[in-house]
Amino acid sequence: MEESEVYSVIGEEGFRKLIGAFYSQVPDDEVLAPMYDAGDFAGAEQRLRDFLIFRFGGPQRYVEERGHPRLRMRHAPFPVTELAREHWMKMMNHALDTTGIPDKAKQLLRAYFESTAAAMINRA
Repeated sequence: MEESEVYSVIGEEGFRKLIGAFYSQVPDDEVLAPMYDAGDFAGAEQRLRDFLIFRFGGPQRYVEERGHPRLRMRHAPFPVTELAREHWMKMMNHALDTTGIPDKAKQLLRAYFESTAAAMINRA
């Protein structure tokens, strides 16, 4: 399976479940929750879901509404430290492991999240 095929395997509903499971944990996290503007968890959830759907072979809603992802630029205002990466990955791994995503799709998603989360670190 290629990354571009993940959407065809898990569909919009799979991404909805995954990102919903992830964001259900964020408001209670002492490291990540303060990074969300006025507690805009619903907006952040939609943006991440739309981005991942686009990134993994689904409809282009994210690009149509927000343009090029520019992930580093979009995350620059936030203190993304190694500790923040660890918290983010712990919650995303929990979401991956509890939402019934097929193993091959889960492996591709996890590898992408691990490399991208490391690339987002912008503070020591």
